[in-house]
This record gives sequence, structure tokens and C-alpha cells, in this order.
Amino acid sequence: MTEEQFVGFAPEEIDTAAPTRSARLKWVVVVQEGVPAGRAVNAVACVAAAVGAGVRGLLGPDAVDADGSTHAGLPWAGCSVLAASVEQLTAIRSKAAGSDGVLVVDMPEAAQLTRVYDEYRQAVAETPSEALAPLAVALVGPRNRVDRIVGRLPLLA
Repeated sequence: MTEEQFVGFAPEEIDTAAPTRSARLKWVVVVQEGVPAGRAVNAVACVAAAVGAGVRGLLGPDAVDADGSTHAGLPWAGCSVLAASVEQLTAIRSKAAGSDGVLVVDMPEAAQLTRVYDEYRQAVAETPSEALAPLAVALVGPRNRVDRIVGRLPLLA
């Protein structure tokens, strides 16, 4: 991601005492409906890792329990996990990619069909965007833009 594509929170925007709905940016992960649970969870974990690395200020401070053990900081702004058909996912990815200020992280099916990362990259390089069959697409951006892109998709059941 280049600096022009940066999406994140400025230090003064981070309010870990406020409800997640008050955050300026909204984070959603949309998963292909009907994908077996293990594959869906893997896809969500993979796109979430990329989002965590790419969105400044998303993770809150570590939490320390009553025994003094530290638990790594989690996203303070929340994340909704939604479900959509592969056609809807493809359209969401395309629409989001053209929306200013929205970070798009997707996991094409090719990522789970290969065991070597360079083979995954080669498979993607040989496939047009519309044919990539995304398993999951994560979006982080201004709440109103993200809401317009994902519409009223249901939560993943």
C-alpha cells in the first residue's frame, strides 16, 4: 500500500471508551456464503491480518488481566463479518476499489488452492479480476461509503 492509499485513524481520533459505531471508519469482512466453516475462518483471518498491518491506529492498547498477564491489543473500532454470494463479493470488491479512502483487502480462492505463495501470485497474475472468485473481501473506510458498498448484507451465520 502506498502512502496515498493510507487508511487509518489519527491519534486524536482513537477513543477506546466510545462505542464502535462512533468510529469514523468502518471495518467489514464479507465472506462467500456457503463456503465450509474452516475455509471461511481461514479467509477471514488472512484478510484481517492484512487489514491489521495496513490500518494505522486500528489496534487498541494491550489489556492486562487481574493476574498481570498481558493480552495483545484488539481492534477497538469493531468489525462486522457479513455474508454474500461470489457474484456480490466480486461486485463489492470492484465497487470498493474505485472508492476513495476505502482500503480493500481480498482473498481470491486461488490463495487456498495453492501451498506456495509464489504459485498463488502466479495464479492471480494469470486471472482477470472478475474471474478471481473471492472467498472474502475486507473493507475499511468512511462509514457512509462502506455502508453504501455493502448495503444490507446479512451477518455471517
